[in-house]
Order: sequence, then C-alpha cells, then structure tokens
Amino acid sequence: MFDIFRIFSKYSIKKYNFFLVLLTIAISVVGILLIGSAKSDLTERQIQGLIIGLAVMIPLSLIDYHFILKFYWIEYALAILLLIAVYFFGDEGGGAARWFTLFGLRFQPSELVKILLILFYAQFIMKHEDKLNTFRMLLACIILIIPPFVLIFEQPDLSTSIMILVIFGVLMFLGGLSYKVILVVAAIAIPSAVILLNMILTPGQTIVNEYQQKRLLAWIQPEKYASTEAYQQLNSITAIGSGQLQGKGLNNNVIGSVKNGNFISEAQTDFIFAIAGEELGFIGCCGIIILLLLIVIQCIWTAARADDMAGRLIAGGMAGFIGFQTFINIGVTTMILPNTGLTLPFVSYGLTSLVTMFIGIGIVLNVRLQADNLMY
Repeated sequence: MFDIFRIFSKYSIKKYNFFLVLLTIAISVVGILLIGSAKSDLTERQIQGLIIGLAVMIPLSLIDYHFILKFYWIEYALAILLLIAVYFFGDEGGGAARWFTLFGLRFQPSELVKILLILFYAQFIMKHEDKLNTFRMLLACIILIIPPFVLIFEQPDLSTSIMILVIFGVLMFLGGLSYKVILVVAAIAIPSAVILLNMILTPGQTIVNEYQQKRLLAWIQPEKYASTEAYQQLNSITAIGSGQLQGKGLNNNVIGSVKNGNFISEAQTDFIFAIAGEELGFIGCCGIIILLLLIVIQCIWTAARADDMAGRLIAGGMAGFIGFQTFINIGVTTMILPNTGLTLPFVSYGLTSLVTMFIGIGIVLNVRLQADNLMY
C-alpha cells in the first residue's frame, strides 16, 4: 500500500523559491488594487481568491510532482468531463456557456483545463520521449488535444481554444519536437491560416460566430466599427495614452477619465491593463510587465534545472502559458491584436483564473524543490 506521507519529502529550505512566491503575491496585490478602482465591490472577492490561491499553492508546492503525474490519464479524463459538463449544463453569460455554479461558487473549468493538460502532456511526452518524432506519436498527441480544443471552441470560446493550442505547441517544442517537423508544420500552417482568415472574413461564413468575425473586421478597419466592435479597444488606447508617465492615480475622480466615464465595460477583466495605463501611467504599466516577465523567467529558470523531462515541461509550460497570455491580453488592449477576451494573468478579476495560476505556480515550486542540480 502506498504511503501518502512519502510524497512529503524533507526539502532544503534553500531550494524553496520564495522570490517566485513574492512575485506572484505582488502582482496579485496590484491586480486587487486595479480591480478595486475599476469596480470596488469586487475587491473583497478577489482578495478571497488570493487567499484561496495561496492556501492551495503552498501544500501543492510540497507534494512531489511525480506523485501528481501518476494520475495523468485521470487528469486528462477530468479535463474532458469538466468541458462536457459545461457544454451540457454550463451557465450562460455574454452569449457563451463557460461557467459552472457549484455550492454557490461560479467557476470556469476551461481555466483549470489548461493546467490539467500541462500535467497530462508532461507525463505523456516523457513516457514516449524517444518516440515523439514518429508519425504514430505525433498523431496520438494531436488526436488527444482535439477533444478539449473542440469542446472549448464550441462554448464558444475562441480565445481559450487558441491558448490551448499555444500551450500544446510549447509543450511539444520543449519535449523535443524535431525542427524538420516544425518546418513542415509551419509550411502548412501559415498558408492555411491566411486562407482560413480570408474565409472567416467572407460574408455569410459559418466557421466562427458573427460577433467573432466582427471583432476581426473591427481590428482591420477600426474606424468603420468605432462605435461598435472597436469601441472598447479604441477607448482602451485612449485610456492608456491619457495616463502619460505617472498616471492619474488609483481611484481618481478626474472627469475626463475613460474609466470614470464608463467607456470601457467590464474593465476589471479583459481590459484591466487599460485601467493600469490610465491610473498608473507608463511607469505602472512597465512595473506590471516586469513583474510578469520575472515570473516567466523564474519558471524558465526552474525548467532549465529540472531533474527530468516532466519537470521541464511543467515549468516551461507554465512559462509559455503566462507569457503568451500576457502578450495577447496587452496586445488586445493596445490594439496590436484583435479582441480575444483573454484575461491578464494574476491581474484581471476572476477567482478561477487566479486560483488556477497559483495551482500551476505551486507545482512549479515543487519542480524546483525536487531539482538536485541547483547551483548556489
């Protein structure tokens, strides 16, 4: 019989990455302050999310990640079951069924699915590392990512389904995918993406929902959709620019404020960076980016020193997850990218998103604790 106490090893305190913990707390506190300024009645709930996140992260950081990975097929099955349950029984909001209400708490399973897939592929790729570049293994990896992608896409949630593919791509690359395979995929994917984009922009298409098509059109022709689909992003740019160097200050009462004029709806979620730009200015925005960059670097640093492939994939997968989602969110608020609906990690409002991030960081902390080749 397996002794559960064996999973709690006696770790060296020197190996515990307190710096990463402080970074995650710091960026979360910044998020709480910005959320409070955007919508004050949500502050307490986000603080609860931070407390729950820490309460989950600390025990997870002490559990041997190899033990967690023993159940990788269960984790994959749980991801699929959660998405199927949302598809049939999810709460609808904003035209999409993405949430569950359980015991009075509303959460978004697709956020947790990102972590579950990182764990699953970390173990799956490690077990088949030598065969990763064979046709059979590549096909198996692709087939396994299709169900979660389709189920999230059908919610509909195009942005999260894209993030699932991004995470999958990062894990495959870190797992040792051959550059020949990457070049072949790129040669096929890039022209296909151009063709698909043209098809999506064609009137009467049925590939994506109408509102998703209009978001793309608004990104290409913002002046044409200035009062409709491009309204949020254009106001976001105005808000960020108006903050100039030092910003207007948190919870300000400036009449000309984009936030105070309610020109950005639900600013506490997807467009929280616009609030940061207006109230904290260029300096504050740089501070947020630096904090998130340092978290990504710490994850990469942990991946580089992990004991095995699974540890590298967990830490590297989290680095890719946080890094790419940060880039996409800020890209949307500055209109570099079309509106996607992705949150800013640790900063945007959302208990599921925040707790999920802390779950991932908790496992990354354990990867660091397990490493024997750290240099001091």
